[in-house]
Amino acid sequence: MNIQSEQTVGGLVVRVAEPRIDAAVAIRFKDRMRELIADPSQKVILDLSQVGFLDSSGLGAVVAVMKMLPPDRPLELSHLTPPVQKVFRLTRMDRVFTIHPDGADPADAA
Repeated sequence: MNIQSEQTVGGLVVRVAEPRIDAAVAIRFKDRMRELIADPSQKVILDLSQVGFLDSSGLGAVVAVMKMLPPDRPLELSHLTPPVQKVFRLTRMDRVFTIHPDGADPADAA
């Protein structure tokens, strides 16, 4: 699973460099995220700009990562591609997560 992270002033930015988060990679995604979020930060910003497909297993994996974090350490999403944004909207998970619009750089926000 190709995931890179960078500690910024605004929090831990995690970039998923995979075209899909689906049933085939959901467990590896959660395991890798568990490793990355072990380092303390204010919040975790998940950059999904390279993810073109997210199925229910992938959505469940993202929710599981959110639940791994303490309540005072939010998981925020950024740079959702249109198909991924549609999944979050149709499942109403866009009301659960803070989703930063394209062009906004959440890493700059403190």
